[in-house]
Amino acid sequence: MKKAISVLSGGLDCTVATSVYAEEYEIHAITFNYGQKSFERELKAAKEICAEMNWSHEVIDLPWLSKISTSSLNTTEEIPEVFIDDLDDLEKSIESASSVWVPARNMVFTSIAVSYAESLGAEIIIVGWDAEEAATFPDNSKEFLNAFNELIDVGSPDKIRIEAPAIDLNKEEIVKLGVEVGAPMHLSYSCYKGGEKHCGVCESCMRRKRAFDKLGIKDESEYEV
Repeated sequence: MKKAISVLSGGLDCTVATSVYAEEYEIHAITFNYGQKSFERELKAAKEICAEMNWSHEVIDLPWLSKISTSSLNTTEEIPEVFIDDLDDLEKSIESASSVWVPARNMVFTSIAVSYAESLGAEIIIVGWDAEEAATFPDNSKEFLNAFNELIDVGSPDKIRIEAPAIDLNKEEIVKLGVEVGAPMHLSYSCYKGGEKHCGVCESCMRRKRAFDKLGIKDESEYEV
């Protein structure tokens, strides 16, 4: 069976993206620990997802990334809380994104994933990059995806491609896709804060909640708010 590397944080987007390829590929999921507040809860989600889907799973520790980061995700800085109307306010979204930005995170993660793909003979690397987050996170954009695939073409002797099935989708469309492919969305975890339940007020939680609400689909995850 063909092999794939999944960059799996345990979040909604990567869970759905990986599930798209679950029947066609043998999935090897990797979860990164870069000192994020939500790591333990993300790890729990990733492990449960991999057990449910029969995917292999490995954790990669990046302590140096935690040391150089000034992001609110892995420092004592407070993670921003937002209102539902803020999600479509580009200026406020950029401000929130700036607070949680981790230096070159997706460049680092994807480069390591390429190493794993070469080592295991995997043909694809699956990521959860999507159009909604690309508005404020450039390393979620189609331009970034295309550029990284060009880099792999030049820098790797193997034929490896990054696949991002949600690259043109917003959160609602991602949830729809998740339903279609039978993704274990109920096991996924999206909160920046790292509590046992989703906080319900950080931007990641708010975008997730809004998507399920707009579709009239029950999100089986638990929220504090």
